[in-house]
Amino acid sequence: MEFIDKAIEDYSLLHSQPESDILKKINRETHAKVMQPRMLSGHMQGNFLSMISQMIKPSCVLEIGTYTGYSAICLASGLTTEGRLYTLDVNEELENTVNSFFKEAGLHEKIKHIVGDAMKLIPQINEKFDIVFIDADKKNYSNYYDLVFDKVRPGGFIIADNVLWSGKILDLNTNRDTDTLLIDAFNKKVHSDKRVEKMLLPLRDGLMIARKL
Repeated sequence: MEFIDKAIEDYSLLHSQPESDILKKINRETHAKVMQPRMLSGHMQGNFLSMISQMIKPSCVLEIGTYTGYSAICLASGLTTEGRLYTLDVNEELENTVNSFFKEAGLHEKIKHIVGDAMKLIPQINEKFDIVFIDADKKNYSNYYDLVFDKVRPGGFIIADNVLWSGKILDLNTNRDTDTLLIDAFNKKVHSDKRVEKMLLPLRDGLMIARKL
């Protein structure tokens, strides 16, 4: 997942907005207590998501894939006064921990954490989204994109994480595992979609950013 020289990344973080206390806590506790801590968005990507949110000032955000809540807190940072963020995840075991983080961040009234199958939950949310962040099971990336598209307002953004997949998408002849092939197919799908402007940003593990026209 590391594409940038660590010294350069450390220098970049040193000259960027520092993590808040709650984000430091989530980072620390995720690495100490939760399986697969590399799934955490982390400081660099969290800064980027927070900056995007602060620029857009969204009224409504959808996140598919909560994990331990780091990215949700970053995305919620720019919400309007009455804004709401919906975050969906299938993991019941982390629900209480995640909700306690949201409460500690003072965002429990702005963030609605829903546990369940996103494919079933998304059609039930009757909202127009300014930002959708996809960071869940890779097999459904294209399905999530299709499900949310009509719910995104014109000018709104769909952002998908892990689209470089630790660089595996660069050699599909060698990397024929299902997730790599599905991510490559998703990237091609967005790239060919004339309904959006798109940019694949090589930040952390790759972010596909699509702005709905």
